Amino acid sequence: MAIVFIVNILVIALAVIIHYEFLYRITVLMPRLKIRHRFRIVFGVFLALTAHAAEVWVFAISFYLMNKSQNWGTLEGNFDGSLWDCAYFSFTTFTTLGFGDIQPMGDLRFLTGLESLTGLVLITWTASFLYLEMTRYWNEN
Repeated sequence: MAIVFIVNILVIALAVIIHYEFLYRITVLMPRLKIRHRFRIVFGVFLALTAHAAEVWVFAISFYLMNKSQNWGTLEGNFDGSLWDCAYFSFTTFTTLGFGDIQPMGDLRFLTGLESLTGLVLITWTASFLYLEMTRYWNEN
């Protein structure tokens, strides 16, 4: 059980580091862009969505590798074992849409719950960050 906890923490840590680095780079890049403020915000949204997609893929690869292992549990239901199905499952879990056609069994359930919590926190972080960026540029003009 300890190894499950450690691996889950490492996956979450990687997702948070990716998110932090993307937001930091956006903060540094935005003032340097020589485009209208509204396009800076759109560019920031695009980069934030890219960060979320990268984080989802971190979880998807984790689900894929764990599902292939004999000791971590399985994903069952409308699931063919492919990386694409793991990505679909990860997107629905990260965004807290929930799952219905693919269900986690065994220790994969822990990472599933933690991905939902991580997704909620990171999406909220992005919303707060973009709000602050919008108010900074809207107050200038």
